[in-house]
Amino acid sequence: MVTGVSEIQNGVPGTITFLSNPIYKKHLLKTTADAIFVDDAKLLNGKNGIVVSNPQLAMAKMLKSFSNKETAYPSIDSTAIISSNAKIGKDVIIRSGVVIGDKVSIGDRTEIGDNTVIGDNTLLGSDCILYSNISIYDRVNIGNNVIVHSGTSIGSDGFGYILDGERHVKIPQTGDVVIGNDVEIGSNCSIDRATIGSTIIGDMTKIDNLVHIAHNVKIGKGCLLTAGFAIAGSSEIGDHCVFAGQVGVAPHLKIGRDSIFASKAGITKSLEGGKTYAGFPAREIKEHNRKQALINSIDKIREDLKKLMDNKI
Repeated sequence: MVTGVSEIQNGVPGTITFLSNPIYKKHLLKTTADAIFVDDAKLLNGKNGIVVSNPQLAMAKMLKSFSNKETAYPSIDSTAIISSNAKIGKDVIIRSGVVIGDKVSIGDRTEIGDNTVIGDNTLLGSDCILYSNISIYDRVNIGNNVIVHSGTSIGSDGFGYILDGERHVKIPQTGDVVIGNDVEIGSNCSIDRATIGSTIIGDMTKIDNLVHIAHNVKIGKGCLLTAGFAIAGSSEIGDHCVFAGQVGVAPHLKIGRDSIFASKAGITKSLEGGKTYAGFPAREIKEHNRKQALINSIDKIREDLKKLMDNKI
């Protein structure tokens, strides 16, 4: 009988674990978990297990089965402030201190956490989870099955100013934000509305904590944006791109689909898809590694040159 899950290096009797990354293979024989997900039966070496093509995916599904999250029942807290002309779907949960503006539409089975504010004329789909202390500005369109974590702001003004003499004049931000289906947005992110038109986040894109998306940016489907990622105004990202931590994108650029960017890459020009990039400015990772190796060898080259010069003298 399996009653939970555990890490392979910290196995617990009565649980199931998994082996996906080879660096954890050393824990395989010593783990005290009762069963292991593996992708090759030979790895089990007499232990109980389940052979699957993707052990990490199997574990993800198992974790969902053993989730300890308590079932919440549809309710609207008495302290919530809801406009009389807002449209609230079936089986919705609205917790304490929530504010819902005029002409807001909320789909069925959506949950809104404490002290979250939803501005006028916003559309929020079905089966969404908005955690506590989220700010959704006016005229934001959010699809179905979207998760937004605490502290995030969606629809704030883009950073737009024009110089008039010595004075920075604010450019009115009159556009909106459109977020597709099955998107997850981490905590303390900021997604700006468009100056004109829409800032767009495509279906199935997953956004980590502390990410900034500027006005008029367009993010494709199925992208992964990890912590510290920032993208400047009007840049466009193709489908299924991956950005490691602290990657920065300059304004008005286009990044092709299926691109991968290593941590702290600085993207200063448009780049074609299907390649892996690194460095500042970002270049194909093989070229970046060659240049880095050359830089690392400068001290030795300098020493060798000094020896040659000393011998000549």
